[in-house]
Amino acid sequence: MPILEYQCKECERQFETIVLGSQQPVCPSCHSTKLERLLSVFAVGGKSDSFAASESFGPCGTRGPGACSLD
Repeated sequence: MPILEYQCKECERQFETIVLGSQQPVCPSCHSTKLERLLSVFAVGGKSDSFAASESFGPCGTRGPGACSLD
């Protein structure tokens, strides 16, 4: 069950909702189905200082996560 983000084209409200199968999401404010799906940003838990350090100085250097598979 993915949690998806939308913006209503009628009232401009942004919201998240769980979408089951072919279910059509509805704006919780105005009940419109004229929605734009937004690009979700994923969060990573933990302290930001330790995450930045482990990302910068990991086994692949400063090339970033997943870069080792490019070798």
